Amino acid sequence: MANTIQLNYRAILNYFKNRSTNASAESFNAKIKAFRVQFRGVKILEYSSLD
Repeated sequence: MANTIQLNYRAILNYFKNRSTNASAESFNAKIKAFRVQFRGVKILEYSSLD
């Protein structure tokens, strides 16, 4: 546990100083992951077929 704190002390202190987290980045990553899962297996359409 001490090693983890030593490696991440800046992020830990940043939370207490600014009340900022990486929640927005984690949310964005989750949205990208959900998008990729939703469209897995969808083939790319040719541009000419969209007209």
